[in-house]
Amino acid sequence: MGWNSWDAFGTTVTEDEVLENARFMAEHLLPYGWDTIVIDADWADPGARAHGYNEHAELVIDAHGRLLPDPVRFPSAAGDAGFGPLAERIHALGLKVGFHVMRGIPDVAVAADSPIAGTSLTASQIADQANRCEWNPHYAGLTAEGVQAYYDSCLALYAEWGIDFIKADDMLWPYQRADIEAYAAAIEKAPRDIALSLSPGRHMSMAHLEHLREHATMWRVSDDIWDSWTDIEPNFARLARWAPHASADGWPDGDMLPLGRIGVRAERGEPREARFTPAERRSIVTLWTIARSPLMIGGHLPESDPETVALFTNADVLSILASSRNNRELFRERDLVVWAAEGPNGERWAAVFNERDVAADETLDASWLGFGSAPGPVIDVWTGDPVPTEIACEQSHDVYSVAPGSTALRLTLEPHGCVLLRV
Repeated sequence: MGWNSWDAFGTTVTEDEVLENARFMAEHLLPYGWDTIVIDADWADPGARAHGYNEHAELVIDAHGRLLPDPVRFPSAAGDAGFGPLAERIHALGLKVGFHVMRGIPDVAVAADSPIAGTSLTASQIADQANRCEWNPHYAGLTAEGVQAYYDSCLALYAEWGIDFIKADDMLWPYQRADIEAYAAAIEKAPRDIALSLSPGRHMSMAHLEHLREHATMWRVSDDIWDSWTDIEPNFARLARWAPHASADGWPDGDMLPLGRIGVRAERGEPREARFTPAERRSIVTLWTIARSPLMIGGHLPESDPETVALFTNADVLSILASSRNNRELFRERDLVVWAAEGPNGERWAAVFNERDVAADETLDASWLGFGSAPGPVIDVWTGDPVPTEIACEQSHDVYSVAPGSTALRLTLEPHGCVLLRV
């Protein structure tokens, strides 16, 4: 659970903006479990700009071809201090810190033929130009001879800085097995615990599940998600496939939550509050939570709508993320999607989503939700209010038939809205 700079600042985030969000998180969100601050892509580019990557960027590197933060945007990194001073300030707030890295080795290191720390190899000897990233122009791939040596040298530096979380990009499409294994091995050698997040996840295959569990903390199962319901809707099916496999062995990741103040200087769009209705925002947080996806907020927290921030501080909702099990999609019919999960003390949860563009009134049999035919009180988890129930006296004639003697729930669902229920 944390914050990532990408949706708000793209490649241009500054040290001051990172610290603003860290202070906000420590003050308002840390008591609810939010504890990780992640600096996303291109923090080494002195010419970084909104809306994309620069061709032939002169990324800042050290003598061994490893990225260093741009000292203009990150003043505490001056003198080759790297992210060490910033990490120290974030740790002092009680938080963890992470950043984005790309697969491979920077072109500027190859051009300089930088010596690889701890080896007799140089950057030009280990660069694989045939396996470049398709969308980021700054990196060559790594040869079999050099992949472990280079990642070992990078992780030794990152650990020295005090990094807790690495978002490693261009790892999953196509699937880069050798790089994933080398990165995981480098983390194993590091003298501190570092979580490994893999991206981007387009068309992720379940065939990689065991390999991912062995080598990563979390992995994306989608491409980038932005503030459009057409981006959100496909994640219902993606997360339904992956959620049954979410566990401490590894977490399928539905991508950042594009909520709050985004687009400040981002890859897409202009500054805005995310273009979702209040009902859609609640549905997004509900789906990610009941699917037990990692939660990374994309909006600039200090400038985000208070009603959006309130979605991140509902302890009853977040307890599902922390302690539920057997999380699964129960059914999807007529644009109605129902998920269920179970808790450690006999709790049962159900999330009912309306994928229609119009409101819907539904009568559902409680047993359909995994609650049994005559459950105890049903609670709306978001509000804490009881949900009216009734015992069906005769067979209902709507699409979702309720059997006589069963408990019926009458639910009103906003367009793209949901209810989250607990017994």
